[in-house]
Amino acid sequence: MIPRYESAELAAIFSDRRRMQLWRDVELAVVRAMADAGELKSSEVAPLFAHEVEIDDDFVARVLAREAVTNHDLAAFVDVLQADYDTPAARFIHFGLTSSDIVDTALSLQIVAAMELLLDGVDHLLATLRSQALRYRRRAMLGRTHGMAAEPTTFGAKLALWTLALDRERTRLVRAREQIAVGKLSGAVGTYSNIAPALEATALSSLGLDPAPATQVIGRDRHAEVIMALASTAAMIESCALEIRHLARSEVMEVQEPFAPGQKGSSAMPHKRNPILSERLCGMARLARGFVVPALEDISLWHERDISHSSVERMMVPDAFQLVFYMVTRFDRLVADLVVHEESMARNLANTHGLIYSQSLLLAMVRTGLDRDEAYRIVQEATTRVLAGEGELGDLLTKDERCPLPALMIEELTSIDRLLANLDPLFARLATLEGSRWNSNL
Repeated sequence: MIPRYESAELAAIFSDRRRMQLWRDVELAVVRAMADAGELKSSEVAPLFAHEVEIDDDFVARVLAREAVTNHDLAAFVDVLQADYDTPAARFIHFGLTSSDIVDTALSLQIVAAMELLLDGVDHLLATLRSQALRYRRRAMLGRTHGMAAEPTTFGAKLALWTLALDRERTRLVRAREQIAVGKLSGAVGTYSNIAPALEATALSSLGLDPAPATQVIGRDRHAEVIMALASTAAMIESCALEIRHLARSEVMEVQEPFAPGQKGSSAMPHKRNPILSERLCGMARLARGFVVPALEDISLWHERDISHSSVERMMVPDAFQLVFYMVTRFDRLVADLVVHEESMARNLANTHGLIYSQSLLLAMVRTGLDRDEAYRIVQEATTRVLAGEGELGDLLTKDERCPLPALMIEELTSIDRLLANLDPLFARLATLEGSRWNSNL
């Protein structure tokens, strides 16, 4: 990931140093499990636990240098690790294991750590969205379908729906984390030819993982589920960012991205305040979606294993997490600091000249016994006159002899409060999230 969008915490999780630290931890967990099971003498392997070989930048450099000879990263790592221990006990490092036992198990640990960091960000974004939804729950605004004026909604209702959508994404992320929180130590083709299932369970338990039935590698459907959950989260944020972009248009101007002192919106036009962050989030979602196809293609491997997935994952997994983490944290700041032009929302509602009540008036006419199609034509003709600038919808229908509704009823029907009276159950859904898994962390 380029530094512009990189999280230092995620970069550390997916660094060569951290990867090799986890390789070491998996190797030693197996030795310890074998000693505990009596397959190795505790006294014989004790030197491996008397001190911990430090995986620092120098160690990584020596592994990379050794890899230039072996052309095999894990084999190079084992050579250097055994040499650094400098004890006969080092011969039991990588005893009975194949490379993917170590690599796949460590990758699972990296993904779980990255997912925990991402979920912390999602939790904070959920709290921000929920707070803003409650703040603007009564702020009426124009609802739009097909980009056209429809009926009123509230800005809080829009934010509440975003909150619930993100909570669903969180559920997907948690499920993906559970699916990837597995390891395997079952050997060259997954048959436990040298490591017993009980020993695998003991070693993996010490690492916080469950055993996964596998070939030489853990099934890549698990990794694909992670990537798809990340892409889905990115798409959800994109949908919100796209809405902000629409609402920020000059002719709408209902919301605006925060604009810092000294910021420039355009190199040429000083008046511009472009929704650059929202546009950036939309672009990044395209990249996140782009990882889904290679992740799915990684599922199909030759026989018990090939390495066609390996090169993909080295780039895909870190970058996918970096992208989505960036999107989550930046969208959080955007929502928290969003400039809401309430006066523009009120003005845009008023500028519909009553068109937002067309369905209410239509239904009221039908209730009087009027044929629906006839009622539709009466209201539609009146809306055409409104669009031509001839007046307010309610006034035009009051003067229309074909309209069976009395003036007082038309006045009652053309009320925004009446149209928004049933939104409380939506916000009640937010209340049920209070004290839940994400809110309890705040």
